[in-house]
Order: sequence, then structure tokens, then C-alpha cells
Amino acid sequence: MIPPGAPILTADAMRAAEEAVFARGISQDELMERAGAAIAREAVRFATGRPVLVLAGSGNNGGDAYVVARHLRDSGLDVLVAASGAPKPGAAERMHARWEGPTTSLYGAPVRPVLIDGLFGTGLSRPLERSIAAVFTELVRGAQFTLAIDLPSGIDTDSGAELGAPRGIDLTVALGALKPAHVLDEGLSRCGHVLLADIGIPVESGWHSVARPKLDTPGPQSHKYSRGLVAVVEGAMPGAARLAARAAMASGAGYVMLGGPETGGPAPDALVRRTIDDADDLADFLAGDRIDAVVLGPGLGRDRRAEAFLRAGLAADKPMVLDGDALSLLGTGAASALAAREAPVWITPHTGEFGRMFGGTGSKIDRTLEAAAASGATVVHKGGDTVIAGPDGSVRVLAGASPWLSTAGTGDVLAGVLGAQIGQGGAGVAPAAAAAWLHARAARLAGAAFFADQLIAQLPEAITECL
Repeated sequence: MIPPGAPILTADAMRAAEEAVFARGISQDELMERAGAAIAREAVRFATGRPVLVLAGSGNNGGDAYVVARHLRDSGLDVLVAASGAPKPGAAERMHARWEGPTTSLYGAPVRPVLIDGLFGTGLSRPLERSIAAVFTELVRGAQFTLAIDLPSGIDTDSGAELGAPRGIDLTVALGALKPAHVLDEGLSRCGHVLLADIGIPVESGWHSVARPKLDTPGPQSHKYSRGLVAVVEGAMPGAARLAARAAMASGAGYVMLGGPETGGPAPDALVRRTIDDADDLADFLAGDRIDAVVLGPGLGRDRRAEAFLRAGLAADKPMVLDGDALSLLGTGAASALAAREAPVWITPHTGEFGRMFGGTGSKIDRTLEAAAASGATVVHKGGDTVIAGPDGSVRVLAGASPWLSTAGTGDVLAGVLGAQIGQGGAGVAPAAAAAWLHARAARLAGAAFFADQLIAQLPEAITECL
């Protein structure tokens, strides 16, 4: 569970936000007291009277831990602090001085039912020492409930890479803002549930977690064209395009047309079919004035005919979603081919497709932003941590979607949902974030072991929750 619509800050950006608070006269001690009090409020709720072990590092995260321990002890709980070393001079040392309860060494700490992790927080970039990692893992395994302060110790703040953090953290309370590690990579499985505590730091960010969108109900003057005409292009595997077309229909599009060589095949009667035999036919089809969005790529194929279809699609002056085979055909030339388009484009690569097209280093957010800037496209970098980035530098991250989405055809469904959102007037990251939320919500409603057709059936209920 990730707080919806929450700002996301890197370690450097969080430090800058804190420095701005200090410049306005708020001391580091005051900020540490706020953080510790916020953590303690959550810890008391989950401790339910059980004995608590608080792990305190030598830095500011350890300073927060001493404040937490003091508040928990004042609440009547049996609290023991296990310190990994002497606190550093400054606020951490002063918080340590205010702690009057029992303290032991980390290496001599007993297992207790409730564990608070305050060893390392934001900014860790190297693996935990083996001895610390071993003790920490053992204490987590023995605890009945574990809470991490800001981030679990042993997670890279900006990438979510695992640096020694054990599995089994139940709850992480983020301080001031989410960090990339809360929503990326191994952080998804190592942070447990994530709560966000407001500790009085004003935060500005173009990066946010995906929130439930607010969608409009059709008005009394609405008609099929005002609600968006989505054109889906059929190819070598027509079932994939039909999935995308049906998803667009179930996502609120007023009119969906499926263009391809077949005029029959299983499809809803409300789906309009258009025969397209070659690239010239496709160019004529896409020249239609009423088309609001095009979905090209699901099941397109990778032969010469598919290449010709892709060229015709790229030449069309229409908002376009490129998915599946279209992305494989673009390959390493994706950035230049997409940058040459004047009409807006959204691409929906999974990890393998993204790597072939763009490569790159750094966190998933960094790589997706670089791809968006180079291509001019809005990039929906799919996965358990779906990162959506626009060429303007805005980012939305949807983390923790149903793992049952890892089945054939669900990506085609997402392309169709996105086409419908674009067809209704969406621009930039907004329709992509809405599509990602609807797709994930439909998966939750579908339960376990669903297949793509069943996912489509849940889209209207997901949309109803957004009206």
C-alpha cells in the first residue's frame, strides 16, 4: 500500500527541503522531535502493549529513534534501545542525552515482539556491514511486528536497490515525502505497508505516486464523438488488437473502430470494423478528422508489412499510443523516430522493450525521464513499479499493482484504456496515470488468476469509483 498522490523526493531533494526549513528558523532538534513523535504515534497503535526494541544508528535516523523510544516509554511501554554506536555530535547526540531508559549494544540485543528500525535512513548508498545485516535480519525474523523509520535499513534511497535489508518489515513510515525507494525495485517488497507522516516540511515536487483519478460523467449534450473516437490497428495477431479495442470501449470511449485485414472475428457488435489491407489504406484511415486517438502495436507483427504500418502510423497527425510490436520495431531508433513526430505520442514498454529502445543507467525513474526527454514521448515504463514520465520532467509512479497482471494480453488492455483516456481529451502524464490506476484497480476487482478478457469486464466498475 502506497499513499496516493504523495510527493516523491530523492535524498538530495529531501535534504534541500529540510535545509529550507532550517533557514526559516526551525531547528534540527525540533524537526527530529516532530519526526520521532509521528513515528511513535503509529508505533503505539501497533505495539498494543507489547515490549519494544528500538534500533538506533549513530546518525540522524538514530536521533529519530531515541525520540521514538522516549515517547513510547512515556506511553507506558517497556522499551529497550539497541545502539549500533555512539551518536554523532549534534541533534542525534542531544536526542540520545534525553533518553533515560535502558540501552544495550546492537550485537547484544534480545529479540522482542515489536521492533523499530532506526539504524540507517535516507541517503544510504552502500551495503550494510555483514555483521549489522546479520543481526538486523535475525531481529526482524524474531519480531512479531517491525516498523522502519523513513526507510528500512539496507535500501538505496534513490533506486530502491537492496543493500542488505531483510524481508519482513511490516510498516514503513515515510517522513515528509515518499522516497523513490518506497515505490521502486526491491523497496516494494522490503518496505511493507507505507504511511506518510507530515512533519511540517513544505514539499514541492513534480514526482508523485499515482492517485485515483477524477473522471467526468458524460453530460446531457454528450454524444459518441464528444466522448472520443479511438482507432485501433489490427495486425498479425488480431486478438491483441481486439483486446485493446474492447478495453477502450469499456473505459468510456464513445466510439471505437478496429482497422485491419479481417472484417469478422469475435468482437462486440458495437465495435466498428474497417478493412485495411495495406499501409496506404491505413494512412487514409488515420487521416479521418474525427479520430481522437490511435492505438498501434498490439499484435501488429514484426514483418515488412508491420514496418510499413508503423511508418504510416508515425506519419499520421493524431495522438497515438504505441505498444507491443510497434516498440520492438522501433528498437534502438525509438528516440529519433518519436522525436520527429509533431503529434503527441505515448509509449508503453515493459522492461525488456525499454532496455532495447533506450538502455540507460540509474534508477527506473531516472531512465524513464531520460527516455521521455530524448523521444518527446510520454513513457509508461511498465512493471510492478510502473513509472510514467513526460518530456516536461513530470513523473507518476504506480507501485504494488496486482502480481496477477503478469499474464498475456493485460498490456494490450492497458493500451486500450490509455487510448480511451487520450481520446477524451487527456494530455501528458495525466491520461497515462489515470489508465494505470484503472488498469490496476480492475485487476484488484478481478481477484486472482484472471485473464485479460476478465480484466476488461472489471473496467466499468473501476471507472464508477472515479466519478
